[in-house]
Amino acid sequence: MKQSKTPATRTDAKPAQKPRSSTGDVEAFLEKARSIGTVAGGGHGRLVLALDATMSRQPTWDLACRLQSEMFDAVGRAGGLQVQLVYFRGFGECRASKFVTDTGALTRLMTGIECRGGRTQIGKVLSHAIKENAGEKISALVYIGDAMEEEIDDLADKAGTLGLHGVPVFLFQEGHDGVAEQAYREIARLSRGAWFRFDRQSAATLARLLSSIAVYATGGFKALETRNRPEDRLMLEHMRGGKQDRGR
Repeated sequence: MKQSKTPATRTDAKPAQKPRSSTGDVEAFLEKARSIGTVAGGGHGRLVLALDATMSRQPTWDLACRLQSEMFDAVGRAGGLQVQLVYFRGFGECRASKFVTDTGALTRLMTGIECRGGRTQIGKVLSHAIKENAGEKISALVYIGDAMEEEIDDLADKAGTLGLHGVPVFLFQEGHDGVAEQAYREIARLSRGAWFRFDRQSAATLARLLSSIAVYATGGFKALETRNRPEDRLMLEHMRGGKQDRGR
């Protein structure tokens, strides 16, 4: 996948309706994001934020864009973190922005994206992260989606490659699709990242977890241990293999 100023690539389409978070869940997530404040990282890092922009996510897309832009506004105030947006939709379309420290640029890009029918392209996202990391170190990959319509063994191989190169994948699942959950959990395990469900029970904590990911991306395990908030300890537990069922 080629990186470009405006987010580039093209798969088969067939929108599939999946169970997903209610608007209330997303709003709760958004409220928590507003209260995050400055993220203390203690270094510099590069983070890839990847989004499923297929049609099944249309009902929550606008709210999700607001949430993610506010979250990375908080990160931006702390400095030291470069963020790249990757998204897929439609007939094989998969695009990547430049890495930016100006989160306003990401906000403008995200709000201009419309969801389109199509199959998931998680494999392309993972391959893109592998390629980017080969050029310059990536601290983490965050993926937000609700479905998986690909070959799990292929995704597992790419997730393992990212794990070997120290790039954890953090997956936030909207809804309760069982196939997606199995795949997301395996990607998280093999990459030494973490899986979380985005629902009524967990929505209030997810923004804090994103904050922890930003801290990790700029300062690694030491930064999480130093900040030592409950969400930081939870993230450490996940990444070190001690917790697997958060969000159930």
